[in-house]
Amino acid sequence: MGAKESVIGLLKIAGITLNGKKPYDIQVHNEQFYGCVLAGGSLALGETYMDGWWSARRPDELINRVLRARLDEKVKGMSAIVLAMESVLFNLQTIGRARKEVPEHYDKGNDLFERMLDPEMTYTCAYWKGAKTLEEAQRNKLDMVCRKIGLRKGMHVLDIGCGWGSFAEYAARKYGAKVTGITLSEEQIPTAKKMNKGLPVKILLQDYRELTGKYDAIVSLGMFEHVGPKNYRTFFNVVRDHMEDDGIFLLHTIGNKKTSISSDRWITKYIFPGGHIPSLPQITKAAEGRFVIEDVHNFGTDYDKTLMAWHSNFVKRWPDIKEKYGERFFKMWEFYLLSCAAGFRSRNVQLWQIVMSKNGIPGGYESVR
Repeated sequence: MGAKESVIGLLKIAGITLNGKKPYDIQVHNEQFYGCVLAGGSLALGETYMDGWWSARRPDELINRVLRARLDEKVKGMSAIVLAMESVLFNLQTIGRARKEVPEHYDKGNDLFERMLDPEMTYTCAYWKGAKTLEEAQRNKLDMVCRKIGLRKGMHVLDIGCGWGSFAEYAARKYGAKVTGITLSEEQIPTAKKMNKGLPVKILLQDYRELTGKYDAIVSLGMFEHVGPKNYRTFFNVVRDHMEDDGIFLLHTIGNKKTSISSDRWITKYIFPGGHIPSLPQITKAAEGRFVIEDVHNFGTDYDKTLMAWHSNFVKRWPDIKEKYGERFFKMWEFYLLSCAAGFRSRNVQLWQIVMSKNGIPGGYESVR
């Protein structure tokens, strides 16, 4: 059987028709697509989209159907094997690597993120319960985090991976907290400082392994995906060492439904170098003996809606930055947003908020939703 027939047969399992009329049907514009994707898996799928070899009216729904049918397990490509070997042999998230790789995503340009995100530039999954807009949903999320850690006036909170400072600003202004935020992105710091001007907030260019001091509560919102399996235990040791005995730690992270030491090759090449999505067993094993897990909240389907809102903003405001970034970047960024939305829609990928305490909260923890 030829490559084209093999791909058509696989797509049929997912209810996708070659050059069909449904929004999720694939339109192939280059016959080399078939052999390329069979050999290269997800990396080739993304790169051929960037090169215009295929299209669909709804790429997100096409990929959702591919994932629901588990076609990704049938076509992996050699690249996944190579990446798995690298993950076993090397620490891909050392301090030196982190300082180089994290800014490759977050320092692409504030002009890009300003047009894609909500006005406060919150670059993590929103919480859509009762919300009608992205701005409302992000505010919901920030307030829920504050309530989950029992934030009160005068508490000192550490934000590991503070981004452009939206959580720090909300916690300081709404709850009267003192906040220290750390990031490895030089582009984020001026915006974060400007957003928090006049508030008891300190923003530092620092790796979590370089922390000093003690905090009443610690949060990490969308940063753990950069830590890496070889550093999970170190991460939790650092958090425990720098949190007061009666403090609460909230971990907000994308999650894998199964344990894996490798990562999606296209994502790590083009979007998040050195990134890795943890499974729940990887998190609990790394936290074992260091923390009591008080609460686990999965609202991964909200990330689908968040990513689609970001995509809508990105497409609508693309003309403002088109000349700077170019058409191939547009295709790359669109594939990133839409394929990730499909990952959450298919329930292949999760979003967890996990609340932990050092020794267990006396009388128990009351879950917040």
